[in-house]
Amino acid sequence: MADVKPRIKLDKKEVAQGGVIEVKTLVSHTMESGQRKDKDGKTIPRKILNTFTCDLNGKTLFSANLESAVSANPYFQFKIRPEESGTLTFTWTDDDGSKIQATEQIKVA
Repeated sequence: MADVKPRIKLDKKEVAQGGVIEVKTLVSHTMESGQRKDKDGKTIPRKILNTFTCDLNGKTLFSANLESAVSANPYFQFKIRPEESGTLTFTWTDDDGSKIQATEQIKVA
């Protein structure tokens, strides 16, 4: 999944202490439930993203557990109130343990 590039949009990259940043993320992924069959009638193996996290300097600010009912190409929109400047790390983890990651820098003034 190394060729997958998530889309991240922050409404601002600099915020005053106590301010809020709105985050929007979208990642390309088929989210195969394991319940469908291919053209030969064989079950297509389950392959879903099962967790999503947004960390700031290693501290989790937002997380979600995903299930097979989540649509392909999952989109998240949420707000964070960062306490310090640093690196936001976005991580999507698949059933097989593989990860899709993206980072953004933010500044708290």
